[in-house]
Amino acid sequence: MSGRAPTDARADVAERLYRKRAIINRLAIVMSCAAAIFGLFFLAWILWTTISKGIGGINIALFTQDTPPPMQEGGLANALFGSAVMCGLAILIGTPLGIAAGTWLAEYAGARKIGTVIRFVNDILLSAPSIVLGLFVYTLVVAQFGGGFSAIAGAIALAFIVLPVIVRTTDEMLRLVPAQMREAALSLGIPQWKVIVQVLYRGASAGIVTGIILALARISGETAPLLFTSFGNQYWSTDLTQPMASVPVVMNQFTASPYESWQTLAWAGALVLTFFVLVLSMIARAILLRNKTSND
Repeated sequence: MSGRAPTDARADVAERLYRKRAIINRLAIVMSCAAAIFGLFFLAWILWTTISKGIGGINIALFTQDTPPPMQEGGLANALFGSAVMCGLAILIGTPLGIAAGTWLAEYAGARKIGTVIRFVNDILLSAPSIVLGLFVYTLVVAQFGGGFSAIAGAIALAFIVLPVIVRTTDEMLRLVPAQMREAALSLGIPQWKVIVQVLYRGASAGIVTGIILALARISGETAPLLFTSFGNQYWSTDLTQPMASVPVVMNQFTASPYESWQTLAWAGALVLTFFVLVLSMIARAILLRNKTSND
């Protein structure tokens, strides 16, 4: 009997611990599911509101006519063109700089202190409010040239948002490439720059391209930086040194107006941007899945 008592006590303690952990586990699962349902509910609400209010403004005129004066019919052709131009320029500016900086961090900085500092600063820039970047470019570019708003200034502001995303993605993707690939190429006497270009970039290309696409999706809906740089233009403009319209700025202007026609155009623009971001996200997902399947 004396030998069984300690065994029974340990069994009771183990049973109580098991029940306690089971209860905590169930509570954690319930809370996690509730949080997921809470987030999905509001996401579905936002999507439904955007679709229900924006679908009425989707027509041919939306893509062929410029933004109209109050109480008149029109479209968002000039704003769509301006957004495409400035986002394209931002990608052209930020992509080579971001890939070069990310490559230096992954292949040359290594675990050195300067690399750690630059990664920390890049993470700060990655999470910096976009309006701060817009004000910075306003001070750096717009104010220095007599207060002239321009599409170039808008593209530079968006490039500052693109840059840290691509730097972080390139750095992470290159560091995921197996070290054996570097060692095998270097053992053959291949210069390091050629190893990076012909071996490492090929291995990390899917991740880098995905980062570029996600950066494009992020800047496509930015409003605050463009308010201080490109400002806006009611007419069609191809002059990069002059103010240029963009969909987010037009949405910001039209949603605050009392005119129903302008509000309809704003919701239609929001629906177009939502669909555009959805398509970019699907493309990024397809690239990653295709790369994963090919590696498997």
